[in-house]
Amino acid sequence: MSMLQSTLRTQKKALRKAIGATLRALPAASIDEQSQAVAAQIVSAPWFTRSKALSCYLSMPTGELSTESLVSTILNSKKLLFVPRIESADGRMDFVRLYGEDDLSSLPSGLWGIKEPGRQWMGNERTNGVTNYFVLGPVMDATCEPLDLILLPGVAFDKTLSRLGHGKGYYDRFIQTYVSSGHQRPLLVGLALREQCLESGEVPIGENDWKMDLVVTPDGIIGEKDC
Repeated sequence: MSMLQSTLRTQKKALRKAIGATLRALPAASIDEQSQAVAAQIVSAPWFTRSKALSCYLSMPTGELSTESLVSTILNSKKLLFVPRIESADGRMDFVRLYGEDDLSSLPSGLWGIKEPGRQWMGNERTNGVTNYFVLGPVMDATCEPLDLILLPGVAFDKTLSRLGHGKGYYDRFIQTYVSSGHQRPLLVGLALREQCLESGEVPIGENDWKMDLVVTPDGIIGEKDC
C-alpha cells in the first residue's frame, strides 16, 4: 500500500468514526422526520417519475436514514425494485428483485440487521439486477430491465457529490461491473441526513470511488441544477 493510499484510508476511517458517533446519538424522531422529508422529495422528482427499474437499499434498524416508506411507495408503483444482497463468502454485492409488500415482510435480517432477500421467492429464482453470481459467475442477466436509477446509502456526502461508504466497496464495485458490462450508467443518487452532509472537499475519495449525480437531503437536492 502506498503512502497516499494509507493516508486516504486513515482519513476515511477517522471520518467514519466521527460521523458514526453523531448518528448513533441522533434521536429516532429526528431520523424519522428527516427520512420522510427525503422520501417526499424523491417521489416528486422528475428523474424518479421517469425511472422504470431502480435500486434502493433496505436501511439499517438504527443510525441511518430510513427507506421504509420509500420502499413501500416503490413496491406499490409500476416500477421494478431491486435491492442489495451481499454474497458474504467473497464480499460481492448483487441487486435482486423485490416483488411486493409480502415479499418485503418475509425477509430475514442479514448483515448489520438489514433485511436481505434470499435467492428465491415463491419457489422461483429472483430476477437478478446485473450479474448471476449464484449460478454462472459475473455475467449479464439478459432477462432483467436495465437499471436507470440507484439510490445509495453512505456515511457522509459533501457538496462536490463525493460519497463516503462503510468501507467495504460494495457499491463502487457493483457500479463498475454494471457499466463495464455494457449497461448505460444509472443515475446515482445519495440519500443523506443533515448530519451526513459536509462542505465541499470534506469527504476524502480515491480513484475507485464513484461520485454521485445528486444527493437528496431533508433540506434540498445537492447537484440538482447540474443534473
